[in-house]
Amino acid sequence: MTFSKNSKELFDRSLKITPGGVHSPVRAFRSVGGTPVFFKEARGCELLSVEGKTYLDFCQSFGPLILGHRDPDVAAVVHETVDLAWTFGACEPYSLELAEWITSRVPWVEKLRFVSSGTEAVMSALRVARAATGRSKVLKFDGCYHGHVDSLLVKAGSGLADAVPGQAASDSAGVSAAVANETIVASLDDEIGFERIFNQHAKDLAAVIIEPLPANYGLLIQRGLFLRKIEALCKTNGTLLIFDEVISGFRVGLQGMAGLLCIRPDLVTYGKVIGGGFPVGCYGGRHDLMDLVAPSGPVYQAGTLSANPVGMRAGLKTLQKAEAMGLWKDLGERTNEFAAGLESDFADSGLRLKVARFGSIFWVHGETSVPIVRRLSQFADDHAPRFKKVFHACLENGVYLAPSGYEVGFVGAAHTKEILLKARTTIARVAREALS
Repeated sequence: MTFSKNSKELFDRSLKITPGGVHSPVRAFRSVGGTPVFFKEARGCELLSVEGKTYLDFCQSFGPLILGHRDPDVAAVVHETVDLAWTFGACEPYSLELAEWITSRVPWVEKLRFVSSGTEAVMSALRVARAATGRSKVLKFDGCYHGHVDSLLVKAGSGLADAVPGQAASDSAGVSAAVANETIVASLDDEIGFERIFNQHAKDLAAVIIEPLPANYGLLIQRGLFLRKIEALCKTNGTLLIFDEVISGFRVGLQGMAGLLCIRPDLVTYGKVIGGGFPVGCYGGRHDLMDLVAPSGPVYQAGTLSANPVGMRAGLKTLQKAEAMGLWKDLGERTNEFAAGLESDFADSGLRLKVARFGSIFWVHGETSVPIVRRLSQFADDHAPRFKKVFHACLENGVYLAPSGYEVGFVGAAHTKEILLKARTTIARVAREALS
């Protein structure tokens, strides 16, 4: 394959035929400025640009690559599967193996259905919730992102942080007021406010949906007490609780946040890690709810490429290897050491920067008046412009962070302690230079 070895030239060409020159908004560098880097190859924790420059990657395709790019064990399974079949459009054993693996380890997922993205999973889970309850409204939280489902593009995630002013009630044009009005929005980390809003709409609420670890508009670590309050009100009022664990599922632990919190959601959505780097999502939960899905029940949902064999086998191998390695504990310790050290380096340099972390996820953000940022109103006023400077300084020095101050970073198995120490030294140095 031949192509230009210049990212700017490739981006200029792309602008002519693709909206914004990209196939997902945050890739466009809109919030940080400049021209996106075009990459031609990835391996482990590294990206190789078309110019031939190597970058240490903390984006990790926004989370799926818990083992790193092109893990050799996963790659072997992928190559083997490609030689067997690309897609069937029929029953096959590969999705069954992955489904059995998940349901045997996550007790609240009694049945599940594979789809091709997190957005599809959320859309389908909401449909099930409405069918099960006979209610129409859904309550979400300000700053939680649940994919580009029409009704949930209201006060959503990082890709909308720089939305065009003057848009309607939804964060996206093209979503009718009637659809947007089916969604009620509450603030994170506010039991009193949530209970007041919930009680106003309880009889109409089919579901409450939340990222138990909001990680798409910064890393907003929620208190267990708050999440359990949500669980209790849902149970009392016959409202379904949906945990969106597309990011946190199989990333922060074997059973995700639900397992760490000992909360049993009615429905849960997964994505990213369960596909091992391929487009896979799923929704699951109580068997009585999932049996409402066609062909067992009246809730229609289908997908030509759902349960694609390559994604199924790549996902299963990823999860099996992570479990065998005891990876979640190790990554949590590695990430905490890296983030704590980086935060200490920032403090030593007099920089007003903090590093939030949970499991193998971290987020560099501006210093605030609270020890832990849990909701959008607590963001530092100058967070975005300061991150912009740090981002470009890191990029210039071969460290690739997600191109938005509201996106998180991910540590994977390929990020060794030695690599993380080197990265910490580089980030601390260039941040000091950029912000001095």
